[in-house]
Amino acid sequence: MKGGVRVNRSVVIPGDELQITFSTSGGPGGQHANKTSTRVDLAWNVESSRALGPRQRARVMQKLGGRIDSSGNLRLSSDRYRSQTRNRQDVAERLARTVASALKEPKTRVGTEPSRAAKDRRIQEKKHRAETKRRRSLRDEDY
Repeated sequence: MKGGVRVNRSVVIPGDELQITFSTSGGPGGQHANKTSTRVDLAWNVESSRALGPRQRARVMQKLGGRIDSSGNLRLSSDRYRSQTRNRQDVAERLARTVASALKEPKTRVGTEPSRAAKDRRIQEKKHRAETKRRRSLRDEDY
């Protein structure tokens, strides 16, 4: 991650903006897990990043607002693998995927109208249902 993390064609997060710390993984694992620091914690300050323009920053802040702390840091961690190197790669890939998905422009919805045949089918079904219910009701001659 010295060169940075490539998010998409236009956005690369510089390596000097990423704070990486290591700690021991929790859970089972015996002596190896207890003595080696394989868990990788990554923090990236979205508010002060040079990688994003103002509109991109606003979009990331809006989409990932629940995952960004009060100081503007997006925090991710990985302890999926036994190797610190693989966990570093994993957390970098997750950062790239997370930011890329936040930067995606949502597709604009194109409003459509039901076809004439669909409207006719709907009306016919309503009439059929009304007729079924009408037949169920008690009439004077039923007594």
